[in-house]
Amino acid sequence: MPHLHRRTFLRSAGVSLALPMLECMNPVFAASKMTPPRRMVFVCTALGLHPPNLWPTTTGKDYESTPYLNLLQNHRNDFTLFAGLSHEHQTGRQPHDSEMTWLTAAEKPGTDGFRNSVSVDQIAAAHHGYSTRFPSVTLGTMKPQSQSYTPGGVMIPAEVSPANLFTKMFLSGKPSEVERQRRQLADGRSILDQLKSETKSLRGRASHSDNHLLDDYFESVRIAETNIAAAAGWMDRPKPVIDAEKPQDINDPADILGRTQLLMNLVPLILQTDSSRVVTVMVQDHYVVPKIDGVTGNHHNLSHHGQDPTKIDQLQKIEAGIVECFGSLLDSMKTKSEEGSRLLDQTSVLFGSNLGNANAHEAKNLPVFLAGGGYDHGRYVDMKQDKDTPLSNLFVRLLQDAGVETDTFGQSTSALSWT
Repeated sequence: MPHLHRRTFLRSAGVSLALPMLECMNPVFAASKMTPPRRMVFVCTALGLHPPNLWPTTTGKDYESTPYLNLLQNHRNDFTLFAGLSHEHQTGRQPHDSEMTWLTAAEKPGTDGFRNSVSVDQIAAAHHGYSTRFPSVTLGTMKPQSQSYTPGGVMIPAEVSPANLFTKMFLSGKPSEVERQRRQLADGRSILDQLKSETKSLRGRASHSDNHLLDDYFESVRIAETNIAAAAGWMDRPKPVIDAEKPQDINDPADILGRTQLLMNLVPLILQTDSSRVVTVMVQDHYVVPKIDGVTGNHHNLSHHGQDPTKIDQLQKIEAGIVECFGSLLDSMKTKSEEGSRLLDQTSVLFGSNLGNANAHEAKNLPVFLAGGGYDHGRYVDMKQDKDTPLSNLFVRLLQDAGVETDTFGQSTSALSWT
């Protein structure tokens, strides 16, 4: 079998496309299979999840479903839901300051003299280093604010444009060539159309298994291109305010679910091409009334519902959409394969929030889903004893299983064990 270098790209007319990991990239494949790298994805919905719609009343594998868990029924055996995890001393100057410390566990965020600490994703990124083109990728649905912090406590700005991210990840060449390709995407012309001769040659060198993987990967690229181009079409429609110098995918901040879904669509591509092994996504407060049927209040105000049934009903519509976006990410990562396993099997996906009860700004008993990563899933685990268990214990476990030699992180007391 011909050998391809791991960093082989498909190239045409100054534009290139990254490739997923293929069998023919291993020179000794006949003797042994490649082991896919371990990866991490962290997704935070910063305004929480309404507890009565989330938590079951019984633990273990036979836990009963709830309104939000019903939306993830197809993935029940692919995730573990944790209760009783949190960071201590998260009361800051502002009620939402715990957003800053969800991935760091630093105490008293936002108070006088506060300096954040390194986030767990950046520990993992330092471990992988530049074995990938991007040690980590930080994304946000609305603004550059992120939950990723350097060892010096400096926030890493989030990328909010899927189109810009797609360009950074998958298009290269002279600026004029890349811009031409972006215009062609807007016209519905795929980068794959320019790479027909190269893809034909690659298929001739690839194994039967590789060709199945390429079919899946190329289809993912086309779907991502279609979604980005469709969203970019809004640029041509009249807007009250538009900044033509900063092209965006979905300009309307009210389309919180559309913006979230575009980011979710790109995460599997980032991982599958090994462009990065660490991704964070923050679903942020958009400060507007979301474009969701039946919703008339903005997300932030509805999260402080004061037990008003009308507000709770609207909040549930927003949060259900966000949970479904998480479910779509799992769908995609379960259907993509590598080395005979699913992309999800080598990727630990953590989904949750920095608030356990957004109505009271309470950063206790945080909702935490852990999916994939090769763990034995399918259960609801309550880690609360006399008090909450440090969420940092779960971070230590994830780091250790990713190959990072560490026994501590943040407020940890040990590596979390739940089976």
